[in-house]
Amino acid sequence: MLATAETAPLAQPDTILSVNNIEVIYDHVVLVLKGVSLTVPKGGVVALLGANGAGKTTTLKAISNLLHAERGEVTKGSIHFAGERVDRLSPAELVTRGCIQVMEGRHCFGHLSIEENLLTGAFTRKDGHAAIKQDMEMIYNYFPRLRQRKNSMAGYTSGGEQQMCAIGRAMMSRPRMILLDEPSMGLAPQVTEEIFDIVRDLNHKEGVSFLLAEQNTNIALKYATYGYILETGRVVMDGEAKSLRENEDVKEFYLGVSGADRKSFKDVKSYKRRKRWLS
Repeated sequence: MLATAETAPLAQPDTILSVNNIEVIYDHVVLVLKGVSLTVPKGGVVALLGANGAGKTTTLKAISNLLHAERGEVTKGSIHFAGERVDRLSPAELVTRGCIQVMEGRHCFGHLSIEENLLTGAFTRKDGHAAIKQDMEMIYNYFPRLRQRKNSMAGYTSGGEQQMCAIGRAMMSRPRMILLDEPSMGLAPQVTEEIFDIVRDLNHKEGVSFLLAEQNTNIALKYATYGYILETGRVVMDGEAKSLRENEDVKEFYLGVSGADRKSFKDVKSYKRRKRWLS
């Protein structure tokens, strides 16, 4: 069932992440997020959808506590991970608890090799060299391309290989949940499909939960089980991925599909009427 998400979700035993009615302000003035609430179940893949500038990246940075570096802060609401409030922790403390973000644009260390990049993901671990080596082999099994390029400088690899490296680096921290920001950005469709297939395998086989911020609504709803749509800093619709794919408004305004009676986007009255959740 589709519903607006204005109220804070109730924490459940099978919920790994609960974002409760948060508000984010930059520079003490600019209100970017307005009462955003969402939940991610344990072992789930949840999509955070919306156009560029809707607030997807800000939501992820609020969860991973990276806002302060950009003079932003959560001024209202709360964020709970694995049953504990975490919006007052440092990013490193959150990583040690099992939640890590893969940033938009990949942000690999270009002067380091692929393997050295992967090893940086294990900097918080204290379980010894043997365990880290075992997990490195696991990453190479999921990402065969990285095995082939492990000695290459990351800055000289392709965009798809850098995205794989960034996800593999996050996996080296042994996360319970990954916040994945725009993984398809700048990639060819075939490479995007390959990466999303690996994300699905990591979810199914390793039990890692994912909150996926993505402009490519088609592919996000193909792999996610649930989705939230953001518009101008607030959640305007949410529901099961199948329901969102079949919703006429979502089809027209996010999937580029509509019925034969579709009117021009220049028809403002039609646009406002069809996009009824913004009224």
